[in-house]
Amino acid sequence: MRPYLLKENNWKNLKSAEIELVVLPWGATEAHNFHMPYGTDIYEADAIGEAAGKLAYDAGAKVMVLPTIPFGVNTGQADIFLDINMNPSTQMAIIRDILTVLDRQGIHKFLILNSHGGNDFKTILRELGLQFPKMLLTSCNWFQALDKSLYFEEEGDHADEMESSLIMYLHPHLVLPLKEAGEGKEKKSTIPGLREKWAWAERRWSQVTEDTGIGNPKKASAEKGKKYFEAVSQKVSQLMVDLCKANLGRLYE
Repeated sequence: MRPYLLKENNWKNLKSAEIELVVLPWGATEAHNFHMPYGTDIYEADAIGEAAGKLAYDAGAKVMVLPTIPFGVNTGQADIFLDINMNPSTQMAIIRDILTVLDRQGIHKFLILNSHGGNDFKTILRELGLQFPKMLLTSCNWFQALDKSLYFEEEGDHADEMESSLIMYLHPHLVLPLKEAGEGKEKKSTIPGLREKWAWAERRWSQVTEDTGIGNPKKASAEKGKKYFEAVSQKVSQLMVDLCKANLGRLYE
């Protein structure tokens, strides 16, 4: 039993436990090019949540990692077979229910460990912050925690070199040979403001990419995945430690 993972814990251990921070990993179920599993974001959230949780726990942080939510916002992928969409309004309902439990039980620090680019929890946490004013509500995107160019050669944001390397390291039996992968070419918007990224519209996935990937995975390797995984887990663990140490009455200096 790992005491920082709720799914492995028991009542005998927990009834006297003191928890300062609850972490909710959140993934998605969606196609990841031709060579990667639909559960890529879930596997990443599981692994980084568990590794970062262990590092934080070993450093003295009183942290508890919840089971990963497996479905994310996939509204732009409605025509991709079996990409499972969870609407933001559903996400808000889930988070509200969890926060109601934590607030009632005196746990006032909460972190969403996001593993999917389509999830955006900022507006949800803004609204729920008014309903739970005693709580520190935070979220992080682990895939933005580090400069990826220090670890990988090709840019991308979905089933790219980074994600392919991670899953090749974490679950190599679930990754097809890279010769089976598409090149992850992204078609750019015909609208200048969207192309320049100061305006926004949701990408229509089947029009943007022919293989569901964005970013060339051909240079991926398990060795690159291991190096990045260890570094990003350390980075996320430090956030957990810092949140546990934070004084809710003095968050700013």
